[in-house]
Amino acid sequence: MNTITIFFKRLAIEARIGVLPRELKNTQRIYVDVEISVQPTQDVNDLDIKTVLDYRQLRQAIIEECTRKHVHLVEALGQMITTRLLNDFSEVVAVKLRISKPSAFDDCDAVGIEFNVSR
Repeated sequence: MNTITIFFKRLAIEARIGVLPRELKNTQRIYVDVEISVQPTQDVNDLDIKTVLDYRQLRQAIIEECTRKHVHLVEALGQMITTRLLNDFSEVVAVKLRISKPSAFDDCDAVGIEFNVSR
């Protein structure tokens, strides 16, 4: 099986996420790193974007999942994103997703969760 990997590195999103009182009141920046393995369904035609999975659509789906409602747990958000990518895009065969919260602690750059999901 041949695959192509589409990736996003440090996609910055203002999300409503967390369980702490300050997190329940305000958005906070999260970073999303994702590698999306895609099984091509046809040969690439350089003049027709419809012959590939348009990464703008993937980006939009990730942003929508991160911003449509308050989510208490990063783990739940990760499940929401991976489920959406697998359900909405039939070409996607695997997702490696990392969500990090850079402002969670003062003594480290970020804390987060990583997911590895495949069909």
